[in-house]
Amino acid sequence: MTTQTEASSVPPSAPVVEIEVWSDIACPWCYIGKHRFAAALAEFPHRDRVSVVWRSYQLAPDTPVGARRTELAALVEQKGMPADQVRQMFAHVANTAAADGLDMDFDTVIAANTFDAHRLLHLAGEHRNALLEALFRAHFTEGRVIDDRAVLVDVAASVGLDAEEVAAALDGDAAADLVRADIDTARQLQVTGVPFFVANRRLAVSGAQPQDVFAEFLRQAHDHVEGESSAALGGEAEGCTDDSCAI
Repeated sequence: MTTQTEASSVPPSAPVVEIEVWSDIACPWCYIGKHRFAAALAEFPHRDRVSVVWRSYQLAPDTPVGARRTELAALVEQKGMPADQVRQMFAHVANTAAADGLDMDFDTVIAANTFDAHRLLHLAGEHRNALLEALFRAHFTEGRVIDDRAVLVDVAASVGLDAEEVAAALDGDAAADLVRADIDTARQLQVTGVPFFVANRRLAVSGAQPQDVFAEFLRQAHDHVEGESSAALGGEAEGCTDDSCAI
């Protein structure tokens, strides 16, 4: 297993826009934002000049591994909100996700520590995008416990990774330094919420923006490479912060 940046294959002379995306698997708006960004990128005329690098972020790094609490119970305890209020917020996210073709079943979501899952993503090489999608689906749709290493091995194998290699890597501390480095860089960039998209460390947009905002983000990022100046864009969009998730 090797670390690898997910990137389009482009001629060496072509200008490249590097999009770094900080996200957490336990963030529903990251799942939604990933799909909206992917839709914008698929329609972007210069998509062959764009590379995408997924960066690690943990919204709740203190979540105990193996606690197996429901997301409902975890939020009620963490935020001190009535269960009915939390269920209403879950319904808002689920309905938004459904409009984007995603199925989120918050009745089955298990609160999990995502550190090992982020380690695995760093080791996934060319399978990284497929693995990220599978982890989001496992967490939000299938109710799987994504801080259980046996589950992580199974999810990784489902996208083509070698199960024995994955198990061995997770049993050690492989890629732990890479996860911490991503989180440290996020702090340096003053990232406090995800998803967070950065183009060439010059232009940023935060939250699960509408597809047209991502399309403009890509256009400005590309035009900046071509010599045109870029400006910040995008209004407020729903996302998750270190203190709360806008659900």
